[in-house]
Amino acid sequence: MLKSNQVKNKAIDYCLDIIKREDVKQELKHLFKPIIQLILQEIYPYIYLSVLFLLISFFLILGIFILLLRNNYIS
Repeated sequence: MLKSNQVKNKAIDYCLDIIKREDVKQELKHLFKPIIQLILQEIYPYIYLSVLFLLISFFLILGIFILLLRNNYIS
């Protein structure tokens, strides 16, 4: 059992050492860049829609606040 944990820890340390190298980091960035761009391209309409709803909500709350101030409901 102890030997198994030691082997597992050595393997994990070896993998982490490989991932920490600069050339591996650059390769991982180049590998994941198209995937991330594809995901962002797919969710852009939802991001724009969310921003639109936020703006509409802001203007509605601002209008309610102005109406309350105009009618002196806020003391």
